[in-house]
Amino acid sequence: MKKIITLLFLASFGLTNAQQAFSGKGDAKINVGINFQDGGTGIQGSADFGLGENFSYGFVASYLLGVDEFTGIYHGNPYYEEKPEFEDRFDAKFRINANLCSVIGVDQLDIYPGLSLGLRNFGGHVGGRYFFTDGFGLFTEIGFPIAKYSDNDKVFDHLNNQTTFTIGASFNLN
Repeated sequence: MKKIITLLFLASFGLTNAQQAFSGKGDAKINVGINFQDGGTGIQGSADFGLGENFSYGFVASYLLGVDEFTGIYHGNPYYEEKPEFEDRFDAKFRINANLCSVIGVDQLDIYPGLSLGLRNFGGHVGGRYFFTDGFGLFTEIGFPIAKYSDNDKVFDHLNNQTTFTIGASFNLN
């Protein structure tokens, strides 16, 4: 019972002392999280910088740490325990976001749909950040490709051209 009361106290303290998730022009956030997708898991880091009341730009990079090996026939070529190279695991993107914190009316929560232009594709994402204190919060994000740059169909081309789910910590740099 003491553990439940302590947990409820901490949760209510975090909610009542939560800070604004996006403050507009000059706002700066860093996100670090774990990336889940078909065929592998990895890490993702991103930075977002406010340009206006509801608009920001940023950068995101991801690297797949755990990737499934491939054994089989792919496009008529045999593969045995094939592992992806660095360039198959890494992706970087420039992105823009529409930050809806002021639109939805909850200062601690920022929902941000956006578009990204990366090394592998043109894509989109939808994410959310919730800040418990002035400097710390949690974020989650779903990213998806809209158009691939090439129709090159290598064994591991799908790794950076699919829907991804990311969850992690968000830090306010202001």
